[in-house]
Amino acid sequence: MKLENKIFIREFDQESGDIYELTNLLNIAYKQLADLGFQYVASYQGPETTRERILGAKCFVCYKNNKLVGTITLYKPGIKKGCDWYEEKPVGVIGQFGVLPAYQGEGIGTTLLDHIESQARKMDIKEISLDTAEGATHLVNFYCKSGFTLVAYTDWEMTNYRSAVFSKKIH
Repeated sequence: MKLENKIFIREFDQESGDIYELTNLLNIAYKQLADLGFQYVASYQGPETTRERILGAKCFVCYKNNKLVGTITLYKPGIKKGCDWYEEKPVGVIGQFGVLPAYQGEGIGTTLLDHIESQARKMDIKEISLDTAEGATHLVNFYCKSGFTLVAYTDWEMTNYRSAVFSKKIH
């Protein structure tokens, strides 16, 4: 997907893509959350974990002026485990969604979400969900403004916070 302001999104090539560059982007994008005390896996994960977390999913990367600035991953319904909402509902799940701090506020996150919605429609997914730390109020507000509704809470073993689960029906 190309935009006039030199932003483009493409699917990450899981065979030949630079997993180190993708991991670095995630670590940097999630660092500000870690600095707030939230132990998101993406803030410290290594390349092996990044590879495991995108395996079998559709991972997209966003470039601005040929620089990797964002990423988002879509999992088909039934793939993500450990959250009742994800396991009981036929929802696509968004994960590993991050934009470099220097590029936040430029509409890149919204563009990535729009792209995921388009991809979900092509896959005949009717609803998409995601989760974030309930105390990350800036993200909670962003998801609400993006049309997501709070539907549940969950606790992940590998985090130190309760997650708010959001969902959005797509047409």
